[in-house]
Amino acid sequence: MPTAYVLINCDLGSEEEILKELRRLTEVVELSGVYGVYDIIVKIRADSMDKLRETITWHVRRIDKVRSTLTMIVIEGQGDKSKSQTSNIGLV
Repeated sequence: MPTAYVLINCDLGSEEEILKELRRLTEVVELSGVYGVYDIIVKIRADSMDKLRETITWHVRRIDKVRSTLTMIVIEGQGDKSKSQTSNIGLV
């Protein structure tokens, strides 16, 4: 299932308002306010890559008071806990 993490920079003091809007999106599976360069991190999942792009481009980025975003699309299958941790033995 296509997944992305989106880091959001927002106007000062608008974090709660943006979090409220993000909670309304069915594709949002996790979100948190964070300290640092960005203000909010959101994990988004969709049925297709097109739906994922649509959600980010037309919904997340269009929320009032969102200044900028940084989107990181997850490489499917890489880093899954379900994969055997011993498969890398012998690699340097």
